[in-house]
This record gives sequence, C-alpha cells and structure tokens, in this order.
Amino acid sequence: MTQVAHDQLKDLREKIKDVRFGMFTTVDPDGKLSSRPMTSQQVDDQGQIWFFTSDVTDFVRHLHEHPRVNVSFSDPEDSLYVSIAGEAELTRDRAKIDELWNPLAAAWFDGGKDDAHLALIRVHIDSAEYWDTHSSKMTQLYALAKAALTGKAPHDLGEHKKITL
Repeated sequence: MTQVAHDQLKDLREKIKDVRFGMFTTVDPDGKLSSRPMTSQQVDDQGQIWFFTSDVTDFVRHLHEHPRVNVSFSDPEDSLYVSIAGEAELTRDRAKIDELWNPLAAAWFDGGKDDAHLALIRVHIDSAEYWDTHSSKMTQLYALAKAALTGKAPHDLGEHKKITL
C-alpha cells in the first residue's frame, strides 16, 4: 500500500472509529439491494473492515455469489456521512475471532466464541467516500439559507473526499 493510500485509510479509520453501526448492503439472488445494520469491529492496516456474523443468515449465504458490498456510516450529530465499497468474504479465522471478541459480540452468540455458526465477514475496501461538515449547525443553516435566497450553491460547508485503496 502506498503512503498516500495508508494516510487515506488512517483518515477513514479516524472518521468512523466512533460510529459503530453501519448499514451493510448486499445484492440478493434476484439482483435487488438489501441492507441491514451491523457493528464494525475493526478497520485494519490492510484496508479491511471486519464484522461478526452468523453463517446461517440469508445474506451471508449469498455473499459467495455476490461479494460486492457497500457499508455506509453516518453520524448526523457531527454531520459525517461515509460510504465504503468493497468485496466481502466469509471467514472463520480463529485467531481473528479471538482478537476481535468482546462482550457485545457475546450477546449475539449463545455458544460464545465456540458457537457453531459464528463467523466473520471481511470486507476488502476498494474505495470510500465521505462528507464531513466541520462547521457549526448555525454556520450550516446560514450557508443554506443564503444559498436559498441567492440561488447559488453553498460553499465551504465541509470536506468531501474520495478514497481509492
């Protein structure tokens, strides 16, 4: 990974570190998009994002056929919106399960780390895009009101960046 990609990944990790829940979107066998909330466990140094899952859910069974996914995160209070695209893969990597295991994950699996259906989804991040408005709500409202009155798009409301890994 180049230094630029490494820096972009670090920036992405920093953006979503406190936004635990993402909407994980997959393609079903009929080609339709389907989303569900999932808790991210880690964005690692190789550009992969990890999720605990059960291997008996419908969407997991379809990942092999349709591995392209999107995970979106939002924190409206901080005006942060992130969209991550990549390829998902189901794994039962015991070392990674041990590394990521936590009390919140335990609540979802009756058998704990030894649950017969416990698995991980590893999403290899291809690209990401985020919108992050650093300005205060009052500054944002003023800029939007000004745009409505003048008919000109607001500028400097925040940062919009595309990342390719």
